[in-house]
Amino acid sequence: MLSPFTYICFLLLKYSEVIDYKNVYLLRKFITIQGKIIPRNINKLSSKQHRFIMKAVKKSRIIGILPFVNKELL
Repeated sequence: MLSPFTYICFLLLKYSEVIDYKNVYLLRKFITIQGKIIPRNINKLSSKQHRFIMKAVKKSRIIGILPFVNKELL
């Protein structure tokens, strides 16, 4: 039985997918409307998973899959 103070990661509960730079639908859940990456304390991610998310978002932005800025706000 888990203690009430056990940290359960949000990503493992909700998304059992692999963090990949080509998975745009998963990465958009961790980006705000302005295009900023949501902080890890709000997402309830571990530091390792947040690092993977950040690297995947940056890589997909450089390749051109994700936009740097949302065009609807401009």
